[in-house]
This record gives sequence, C-alpha cells and structure tokens, in this order.
Amino acid sequence: MTCIDVESCRHERGHITDSRFYGGRYATGVSRRIFCDNCRNQRWLDIEAALALAEAELGILPEDVARQIAAAARVELLDLDAVAAEIDRTGHSLVGLLRVFQGVCEGSSGQFIHYGATTQDIQDTGQSLEMRDVLDELDGQLRLIIGFLANHAEAQAGTLALGRTHAQPALPMGFGLKIASWTDELMRHMERLDQMRPRVLVAQLFGGAGTMAGFGPQGMELLKRFSARLGLGTPAIGWHVARDRVIEFVSTLAMITGTLARIADELRILSRPEFGEVELAWRPGKVGSSTMPHKRNPERCEQVVVMARLAAAQVGAALAAMIGDHERDSRSLRIEWAVVPDVSHYTLAACQMVLETVSGLTVHTDRVRRNVEVLADKVMSEKLMLALGERMGKQQAHEVVYDLSQEAIARGVDLRELFRRRPELVELIAPEALERIFQPATYMGSSTELTLRTVAKARKLTRATR
Repeated sequence: MTCIDVESCRHERGHITDSRFYGGRYATGVSRRIFCDNCRNQRWLDIEAALALAEAELGILPEDVARQIAAAARVELLDLDAVAAEIDRTGHSLVGLLRVFQGVCEGSSGQFIHYGATTQDIQDTGQSLEMRDVLDELDGQLRLIIGFLANHAEAQAGTLALGRTHAQPALPMGFGLKIASWTDELMRHMERLDQMRPRVLVAQLFGGAGTMAGFGPQGMELLKRFSARLGLGTPAIGWHVARDRVIEFVSTLAMITGTLARIADELRILSRPEFGEVELAWRPGKVGSSTMPHKRNPERCEQVVVMARLAAAQVGAALAAMIGDHERDSRSLRIEWAVVPDVSHYTLAACQMVLETVSGLTVHTDRVRRNVEVLADKVMSEKLMLALGERMGKQQAHEVVYDLSQEAIARGVDLRELFRRRPELVELIAPEALERIFQPATYMGSSTELTLRTVAKARKLTRATR
C-alpha cells in the first residue's frame, strides 16, 4: 500500500503516545502538554530569559538588553519551520532555536542571548522543569487514588474475605486489609516523591566544562539567582555527566507504575465471574469484543499492566545513561530525551486509568464472604493446628492436620469429618469447640485494626496540601 504523500500529510504522529487513535491509553492530555515540542521550545526561551535577567541583576548584561531578550522570548514570535531547518543544517539541538530567537530580538540584544551558558545548561534545566511538572501532576493524581482506596478500605474493613497465597486459598482476612496494602504502598511512593524533589529538581548552569568560567567571578551568585527565578534548587556542582538525578526520577516513576499495575491486576482477577468479588465500572455503548456481544473486558486494568511493563523497560535504558565520558557525553543525554518523556507518559496514563477504575469500583460483599465460607475446611486448618498444638505441641499438631488435610483433598471429603473419625483427636477438642474453630469470621486476626490504622494515615495525607 502506498503511503500518503508529504504534501497532504506531514507524518508527525509516529509515536504511540501521539496516536490519534491509541494515544489516549499511553499518554494523557497533561503529559502531552508537558512534552510538547512547542511547549519545550517555550520552556527553553523562558530559561534564556531568566538567564539574561539574572545576569542583568549582576551587571553581566545591560538591563535594557535583558529586558529586550525577555520580551522576545515568546514561541509565537518564532518561525518554527526555520528552527527545524536550522537544526537540520547545523546538526545541533539548540543552535537552530537560538539563531531564530536572535533574529526576533530588538536591536542588537539578540547578540547577548545564551551569554556564558552551554547548550546542556539550558536543556538540563528544561528537563528539570518538565520533571517538576510531572511530579506536580503525579502528586495530585496519587492523592485522589489514595483517597478513593481509603474509602473502600474503610467500608470493607470488617468484611470477611479469602486471603490467597500462591494463587491458592490461604487464611481468612478482612477485604479492607487487601485494599489497605495498596494504599500503604502508594503512600510510601508519595514519601519518595517528596524526598526526591530537592535532590532531583535542580538547575544546571556551569558552562562548557563545568567551571563557570564564562560568568567570571559571579558564577555562583548567578546560579543562585537563575535557579530562584525558575523555582529550582541550586546544585553544589555541575552535573553534566552525573545523571543519578534523572535515573532516580525514571526508576521511581517505574516503581509507582508497578504498584498501580499490582492494584489493577488484582482487580482484574477478582472481577472474573469465578471470583465475582468486585465489579468494574461499565457504561452503555462500551464494546468488549467485535464478535462476542456479551464481553465486558477489564481493558483499563490490562492497559495499566502494559504501562508498568513499558515503564520498567525505561529503567534499564536510563541506567545506561549513567556511564558518560569526561565532562560531557551526549550519549547519555540522548537516552534521557527518550526515556524521561516515555516513563512520564506511561505513569500518568496508568494513574488516570487506575483513578477511573477505583472511583467506579463496586465490591460485592456477599460474594466476598461466600468465597471464604465455602472453603472453611481448608482455610481454618491453621486454627485447628494451633488448637491441637496447645495439647500436643505445634510440630506434631502440624503433622496431624497436614495428613488429615491432604487426605480430605485427595478423597474429596470434609476435613472435619475425618477429624471426627479419630477418637484420640476428639478427646482433645470437643465437637462444639471443633465447630467454633471452623468459623472463618473468628480468625481475621487484626485485619480491621490494621486497615483502619492505614486509613487514618491516608486521611491525614490526602487532607494535606503541598
């Protein structure tokens, strides 16, 4: 099939996040705004303006020159096709913008843009601003998710549920405890984000080899004022080849997306008819299959897992960027230009989908209880073992209950029935006591207390404002 020719199509939608048809599941409106080419050009212009104004404060540039540079730092004044052409001609990632920017500055003021700085100073500082925008959006989304999860956890704190390990029945628990576990993990990520900000969100302004020579003796004061104008931290030393800050950002976002996928995948499983413990939101007109009209596929939950796998894949590439030569190495930077936007798109998309999922979630408490009650013979084996252990010792009791349990499974009979056929055991535990042992609601441990403690912490966090 022949491709549409360039005269009718500029072929600008090459990445999945930009796809008009699929992009909404790989990125969000906010993430696309943050990493939009035009917005990035404006961000670089803002940084050049901040540099000129800070230099004017210190007398490095005349004040009128700095004001003229700042006034011209508007992307709508630039011919972006000319910028692209100049990038192609020079092979340089910033000079094209600087030359076109110079041309729209009043008088000779354009001769003084980018004074003393190097390209990576501007681009690293811009990336820090992008990461800040991502973290700001992520903070708000996670607070909303935690709030909804806390509501569900509190409502289900005392709901008898089946705890599962290795995909098999384990012990009774409170359903709220499962949700509280997700909530607690997300709150740890919130702590990581707060702790990461002062380390990661810093400016870069150290010149060609990190010496600040182009700024004369005022370099340190200029850095402080430049950083303050942009709302970024002031690093102690240049980080042109020290990329740990960016790797911390990428890996933390991948971890967050992994947690979101754990939540989504569990909900996907529990929504299966065989479990029937939760129901995911559905709206009329949504189609699950082109051939099976009955299908209500957990598409959002599946897509969150896709996002987590893609986010995790960015971490390895980001780690490779830590290895750079000498005082500058563009091999590191050009990896980051790909992985920072991608991991941000995937994480924010996962957040949006999990938020939609948990805000519309229904828990079928009757089915949750029934799923554990029908398995009482299996899931109460620990309580039976401990009751026997008080009389014969835990290790011997484990062997006895193990043999009974495995025989019951193999023969398809009740564990209690086999127990009653053993007179020496009946002497140790009376029939009434045996029936009480096999009541799952009596063996939820501290589920409710642990859940409500986590809910209280979540309430405190979601009430707080940055």
